[in-house]
Formats: sequence, structure tokens, C-alpha cells
Amino acid sequence: MKLKVTQENLKSALAVVSRVAATRATLPILSNILLKTDGNRLVLAATNLEIAISKNIGGKVEQEGSITVPARLLNDFIANLPSTNIELSTDENTLRIKADKYESTINGVSADEFPSLPQVEGKKKYSISAKNLKTAIAQTVVAASNDEARQVLTGVYIHTIDKHLYLVATDSYRLAEKRLIQTNDDISVLVPASALSEVLRVMDDNTENVEISFDEGQAAFKVDEVELVSRLIEGNYPDYRQLIPKSGETEFVVPKKDLLNIAKISSLFAKESAGSITLNVSEEDQEIQIHSVASQVGENTSKASAKVTGSGDVTLNSRYLLDALNVTEAESVKFSFSGKLNPCVLTSTNKGSDDYLHIIMPLKS
Repeated sequence: MKLKVTQENLKSALAVVSRVAATRATLPILSNILLKTDGNRLVLAATNLEIAISKNIGGKVEQEGSITVPARLLNDFIANLPSTNIELSTDENTLRIKADKYESTINGVSADEFPSLPQVEGKKKYSISAKNLKTAIAQTVVAASNDEARQVLTGVYIHTIDKHLYLVATDSYRLAEKRLIQTNDDISVLVPASALSEVLRVMDDNTENVEISFDEGQAAFKVDEVELVSRLIEGNYPDYRQLIPKSGETEFVVPKKDLLNIAKISSLFAKESAGSITLNVSEEDQEIQIHSVASQVGENTSKASAKVTGSGDVTLNSRYLLDALNVTEAESVKFSFSGKLNPCVLTSTNKGSDDYLHIIMPLKS
């Protein structure tokens, strides 16, 4: 293999691909990145057997070939080179790198030992606005579980209801649901939240659309010159819709920034109590307040004016409330609840923004 590429393009591609390479893999080859030529392009790829990602960059190819080399070393090395043209060449299982006044060799492993990159021949394919998909992923992955013992809850459930495609995630303490597009297909797949987080990272402001396809065991996401393929999670997702309250006895509408500000301030005093804050709602005063206590430091009560119906109080995990507010794009939000132990619902009040809801389970006060 012998070719020339620019440092900027190679650096950018490595930053995307190297994240997926396993750092503590049971198979050492999974810590490597695959480099292979394809016409006048260089393909970079990595996999951890759950997720595979590849990116193409342009180059001047003189001799075709392939090799795998340690991901971390190559990424760090290229990132520290000057902005110039880089010559890559191989001699058996050694990669030689020349750039300006720098010359290095990196010992690699034959590309024949690298796992085959998966292909998704899905009949169900969609082209979705990158902006809309980016919002949908950000608003749902935040509620997915990190507990591998409950693997089903570590995924984002992509499914159809009434000819609409939805994304939903829950860790059993909170739940986020986003309506995305209309479709006549019947979809029910469970994509690892970690895979969607990688999709989120590779989208930039210039990405217009993302191509998505599914087959029986995999999902593929094509983002510009990047393709990410993920295994689907097996299992039945819980019937989450029965958890969504039809209405709330107490509700208020408030500018998002006001609720976010008082929640942030109160969270500073809630660290000793596992993030516990108490939200008090007064219809008489048309006001909400959040109270938190830090026994060794002090306590805080922060207030905001709101349009209130009903009165009551509920105890919440401040991080869950902040996470929900941070991914909600609305200028104004509605928060509703019934009693101290029933689910709380956060939605947007913006016109045409009824496609997202976030549920937070209260803490026992």
C-alpha cells in the first residue's frame, strides 16, 4: 500500500473511527484500526463486535493494499503532526508514515485477521433530516440505562405507532419519547444507546440527511462519508405507554430558562442527598419554588413565577430534571403531576412541538 492524504482529512477520520476501537479487548485485533485502499479513497474502519464504523477519505493512491495498526497510537500521532500532506506506505505488516520532517514506523497486523465489516441489506430504508434525527437522539439517549444487567433498557426503542416512527428510552426512573416521521412500515427494533450516541457525534452542521436501514439483526446509519453498523438488542421492550399519565392534578407552565436556572441553583445544595430536591407549586401565589438542603453547608429555596393550576409538592432527582430540561428545545414547558408518587410529565408548550415528552419518577420524600 502506498498513498498520500492530507493531515486534516486523516486526523478527522481517525477522530471518528478510533472511538469505536476497543481499548481493553479480549481480542487484541479489536484495538486496531483497519486501513485499506478503495480506488482513490482510503477507508478507515474499527469495530468492537457490537458496533462497526468506517469512514472514507480522498487520497492519491499509488499502490493498493491494507493493514491494521493500533488505534490509539495512530490517532494521537497523526493529531500532533503539522498540517501537511502525509505519505502512508506498508512493508509487510509495518506502516511507514512520512510527513514534512517527521518519519515513523508503526508495527501492525495483517488486515486478514480483522473481522469482516458487517453489511446491512435492509428492505426498510429511510432518509431522515439530520437536524431532526440529531434532536431525537439527544432527547432520548439521555434516559437510557447504563446497567448491563438490564440490557433491554440500555437501548433506544425505535418503533411505529399509528403510522409514526417513535424513539423511546427509559431506565425505569425516567422515560423520554420522541415522535420523528410518518411511515407506513411496521418497525420494532432496539438499537444500543451507545451506537446512537456515536451517530450523534459524527453528525455536524453540514450534514443534511442520514440514511437509516434495518435488517433482522442490525441497523446501519450512513452519515456523509461515515457508515456505522450496530447489532440490535434482543428482547421485548416494556409496555411503556401505560406509564404515561393522561392528565395531572397539578400543573404549571413556565419559561424553560427560569425552571432551568432555579433547578441548577438548587442542585448545588442537593449533592449530599443524592440530588434530592423538593418542587413546591402554589396556585394561590402563581409561583413555583425548589427547596434543597445540604446538612453540612446550608439550604436553598429558589422561586420562579409560573402559570399554575392546582397546588402540591413533589420530590425529584435534580439531575433527572436538569437532563430533561437541557435536551428540551422549547422556550416554554409544561410540568404536571398528581400526588407525591405518581409520574411527573414534562412537555413543550410551543406550537407544533407536541412530539416530545419526558417522564420523571418522584423520590420518596
